[in-house]
Amino acid sequence: MSSKTKLEERKAKILMKLRGYKLLKSEELKNVINYTVKMKDKKKALFWVISTEGTVGVAYITQLKKAMDEAEVETGIIVTNGKYSPSAKVNAKKKGIELIPRTLPSFNIFDHEFVPKHEILMEEEREKLLAKYKVQPYQLPEIRASDPAIIAIGAKAGDIVRVIRKSPTAGKYVAYRYVVEG
Repeated sequence: MSSKTKLEERKAKILMKLRGYKLLKSEELKNVINYTVKMKDKKKALFWVISTEGTVGVAYITQLKKAMDEAEVETGIIVTNGKYSPSAKVNAKKKGIELIPRTLPSFNIFDHEFVPKHEILMEEEREKLLAKYKVQPYQLPEIRASDPAIIAIGAKAGDIVRVIRKSPTAGKYVAYRYVVEG
């Protein structure tokens, strides 16, 4: 196993920890490390760590979708050091597969003093917030789905995220962001 694969494995394990996923099973396949995890909502997901520096194409997406169907899992996640082909990106989105960009750091970004805590609001919290301020989600300040903190916590476009910053004057400052594509 190469050091690149170890780096991608570390990324996958950090993502699992940050998202609150519980590891159920780990197995090494031909050029893929397969992790089966339980998500917070009790559903299962397949994490694939692909050991390639080349391009991850539609073939990997098709393979993962087949494995997801066999395992009766709705969510798939691919972590690789390679690039994704444009057609793989389109296919992944259609099939419920999340592609983790290779630029995502292989350490816990929330350990840095300048990165505030981010939390995805639950449905009831979301409704209370919108009612309290009498706003629609799109009226909140935006944050892109491609932001490393958003990827790390697993937020999707349409989610509302609570950002908790330490403040020298207020002690703690809470802001809300609406996650948008991009």
